[in-house]
Amino acid sequence: MYKPVLNQSDVRIADRKTVYQGFYQVQKVKLQHRLFQGGWSKVLDRELVLRLPAVAVLMYDATTDQVVLIEQFRVGAMTHEEGPWQLEMVAGMIDTLETPEQVAVRECKEESGAIIDQNDLELVCKYLVSSGGSNETLAIYCAPVDASQVIGVHGLATEGEDIQVCVLERQALGQMLEQGKLTNAATIIAAQWLQQHYLRLQKQWSRV
Repeated sequence: MYKPVLNQSDVRIADRKTVYQGFYQVQKVKLQHRLFQGGWSKVLDRELVLRLPAVAVLMYDATTDQVVLIEQFRVGAMTHEEGPWQLEMVAGMIDTLETPEQVAVRECKEESGAIIDQNDLELVCKYLVSSGGSNETLAIYCAPVDASQVIGVHGLATEGEDIQVCVLERQALGQMLEQGKLTNAATIIAAQWLQQHYLRLQKQWSRV
């Protein structure tokens, strides 16, 4: 199994300053790191966006072979050719003392109305979202759901959320994946994982 040659001890931080503090924090960092062929790099100037860790949940109805996703406005997609309304999973940042699993359950309720049992959550993966300039991590879970019970528009008004529930056939989601119609990385990763695991999940989670 692959194991990185270098680690955190092979980085020297010369200076670190917060240059912006808002919904996110941006730091200006001066650093050096060890080189693969020996020695140290020159002093590098890097901007680092600090974000809280986040979770996302792919809700799957193993009985009907359907997936529950949501659609909402995303400011970062305003100039994207597919438009600023993104088809994606329920997701949220871990900004409380809750565990990732507790946040996953809460976000499912707030953003889709779905009631998820924390014990049913299956971890898909945990990854760095954009490690070239941000420390954000995302843990993706999959959870069983009764898709017929999840409808409507949801979200917290205090957070400006306007979230539409979308129920798709798994095969339709697979077609969107093949056609390049999914436009955010987390949903692409989850859709690929589901295509590999749906038969097992149907055995585990089917209600009939």
